[in-house]
Amino acid sequence: MMLIRRVPTCQNIGIPGKKCGTIILTAEELNCCRDAVLMQFCANKLDKKDFFGKSDPFLVFYRSNEDGSFTICHKTEVVKNTLNPIWQAFKISVRALCNGDYDRTVKVEVYDWDRDGSHDFIGEFTTSYRELSRGQSQFNIYEVINPKKKGKKKKYTNSGTVTLLSFVVETEVSFLDYIKGGTQINFTVAIDFTASNGNPTQPTSLHYMNPYQLNAYGMALKAVGEIVQDYDSDKMFPALGFGAKLPPDGRISHEFALNGNPQNPYCDGIEGVMEAYYRSLKSVQLYGPTNFAPVINHVARYASSVKDGSQYFVLLIVTDGVISDMAQTKESIVNASKLPMSIIIVGVGPAEFDAMVELDGDDVRVSSRGKYAERDIVQFVPFRDYIDRSGNHILSMARLAKDVLAEIPEQFLSYMRTRGIKPSPAPPPYTPPTHVLHTQI
Repeated sequence: MMLIRRVPTCQNIGIPGKKCGTIILTAEELNCCRDAVLMQFCANKLDKKDFFGKSDPFLVFYRSNEDGSFTICHKTEVVKNTLNPIWQAFKISVRALCNGDYDRTVKVEVYDWDRDGSHDFIGEFTTSYRELSRGQSQFNIYEVINPKKKGKKKKYTNSGTVTLLSFVVETEVSFLDYIKGGTQINFTVAIDFTASNGNPTQPTSLHYMNPYQLNAYGMALKAVGEIVQDYDSDKMFPALGFGAKLPPDGRISHEFALNGNPQNPYCDGIEGVMEAYYRSLKSVQLYGPTNFAPVINHVARYASSVKDGSQYFVLLIVTDGVISDMAQTKESIVNASKLPMSIIIVGVGPAEFDAMVELDGDDVRVSSRGKYAERDIVQFVPFRDYIDRSGNHILSMARLAKDVLAEIPEQFLSYMRTRGIKPSPAPPPYTPPTHVLHTQI
């Protein structure tokens, strides 16, 4: 299936009578192939294109489409000042390269890089996945041909050669492959009980105990928890609070069980977490400071004892974002990045969440004492972005859950890949025993 649609680029931008060009959108039904290939190429005796040097060559790979056109699917890095470059190995999915059609044409163009973007064309060649899959051999040494040069010069042979050095096929596994193979997701909740949230008896409080509807904390817990609990086999969740004074002596705790049982802080499903949360609001005194490190370290202790891929830990922190132990939290995140765990932070209320964005680490990887987090394990979302003005809480909560959990599968896979852990085979489907009638004689 191929869909082609031409869209004028000047549409709705207020330039009457002026043609600004055309955007062409193409779509093709994807093959279900999940293989990826790791390839490496080198070249020999490429044409010299730079006046004061040699060439700065790079390769551009194109997948052919069903209508005969070509789409760029990969560019290599530039190797400076050489006619005999060796490019770094790169991985590309078979779907991106040829959409699972092993005989589909793959075109490769060779360019000399120029700073101003006007890269010089050296030449091109074509191949296919089937040809490349032969690996390093005489069949995978390609003559680089420049059609213009070939048409002008009778003695022209080629503009160099490109050689395939290696070709390794890898089957890409998904998050669900591990779940099907028995990996358990362990979900822990940690709730901010600090005084900056406001008095729970007042409507202005983020913890307001409204008898008619959920407060901001309740909505965030329910939306995210109902998604995560489907991946947790026993649906028993440790639920913690931090930043409150506990009865009977008013001791400040940054890691207390919502159900009042520190030896067994587990709650039955997300509904059990919600019940324990509302009970705690009636018994503890909101105080402070807002320390994340203790609850992160709490989950990290469990995650550090199970590193074989059989379990993965997800900590959900719901907070108003006024953090007090930023340095300690960063150190805890850096240490936890080596473990099978992820951290979701949902920020509630009107505060500026600059510190939470910093912990997220999407732009700059979190670091502590000169050490950087091994991988990104934190996902932050501000709850206020999901308050649906139309009052459709079901729609906005579904959007929140989707965005909150968007990074978990890739964070999970990054841990498994770096540790070389493969998913276990899925157990065979259950078949009920055949009932055999035994006749007594």
